[in-house]
Amino acid sequence: MKLRHSLLLALPLCALPALSLAAEGGCAAKAQSIQQQIDYATQHGNHNRIAGLKKALSEVQTNCTEAGLQADRQKKIEEKQSKVAERQQELKKAQQTGNLDKVAKKQKKLTEAQAELEQAQAE
Repeated sequence: MKLRHSLLLALPLCALPALSLAAEGGCAAKAQSIQQQIDYATQHGNHNRIAGLKKALSEVQTNCTEAGLQADRQKKIEEKQSKVAERQQELKKAQQTGNLDKVAKKQKKLTEAQAELEQAQAE
């Protein structure tokens, strides 16, 4: 019983990367990924998950467009660029204070934001 609950909790975590990868291939890939998750949930008798995934598949089939996916990607990139700019300003302020701990923390946050931006641009 515990194993079954663990699987039910782990499934959504496994599904999220699949959905983000599917966005790279477009709407058809996104629909295919959801269908694979439906098949997996069916094999494991997870009826609630199946219902949710069928709704998601219906939404993708009805509303997904390549232009919409591209707009979502562009919006994500712009948000990450904004975050990098904000982190750069925070780092400059920390450098002005001369507090080395603060500078190190702000540098780490800037590096993380830059990595997120690179990842968004790669998608």
